[in-house]
Amino acid sequence: MQWQTSRFLMDLNTPRVMGIVNVTPDSFSDGGQHVSGHAAMRHCEQLVKEGADILDIGGESTRPGAVAVPVEEELARVLPVVRHAVTLGVPVSVDTYKPAVMQAVLDLGADIINDIWALRWRDQPEGLSGTAVVAAHASCGVCLMHMHRDPQTMQVSPMAGEVMPQVLSFLEQHVQFLRGLGVDMARICLDPGVGFGKTVAQNFALLAQQADLAALGYPLLAGWSRKSSLAAVMQTALGDVACMDVQDRVVPSITAAVLAVQNGAHVVRVHDVKETVQALKVLAAMQAHTRSNNNDNQR
Repeated sequence: MQWQTSRFLMDLNTPRVMGIVNVTPDSFSDGGQHVSGHAAMRHCEQLVKEGADILDIGGESTRPGAVAVPVEEELARVLPVVRHAVTLGVPVSVDTYKPAVMQAVLDLGADIINDIWALRWRDQPEGLSGTAVVAAHASCGVCLMHMHRDPQTMQVSPMAGEVMPQVLSFLEQHVQFLRGLGVDMARICLDPGVGFGKTVAQNFALLAQQADLAALGYPLLAGWSRKSSLAAVMQTALGDVACMDVQDRVVPSITAAVLAVQNGAHVVRVHDVKETVQALKVLAAMQAHTRSNNNDNQR
């Protein structure tokens, strides 16, 4: 499988690691660490050294309860970092739902639009849409994510019922709309939206049933890194989850990334690039040995 992006045709037969670069003061895991442009640029360089296949730059936190920032502020945060990141030799993704930001970063050479709103947002009631920006671009990649409600309310009132049928229906609908605008399927990646308006049980159901999403025939992105659902299964008291140090979530995050790849994910979006790359190498060695044994048995 391949993923067409602005500058790169990515071979996804090997799982790819997307390194997170939060240029924000309030992200749940690393808010404030790379809020200055200079620090974020150095972080991009470090993640590439650690083996990141893609950089994902975001200028607005999407944690539960996060407050939206104005377009001008988001642009001021991300544009200098994108301008530098596109020189580092890997695809650059920008995590944004605002069409004006999408247009600006694509003009700078960004490769992928990673949108938690699945291109549903408009800058104003009759303004530019994300679908129009992506459809007008010759080849940029786009990741469509499922989110229930919005970041301000998604965990106050999470989804009810069986999660996978709802996620499948949503993503199929938005893929077909985008395809109808002439966007080639090779440009589209899907994200079930772990943690975005789902219960802990629903998030793990998405992981267990991920093959149902893979059957749609599009690349899958899994974003489990340091999510509260991982903290929840590590704690016996609900009140301990929110205050669980993010470093204590590293091992569960890497475990979830490996399981996601085993279950068909092509891209894993992570904070801990070096450790995830190492873990996926172990998985790849085991899978190569399994394939070799299977081939020998078939002769």
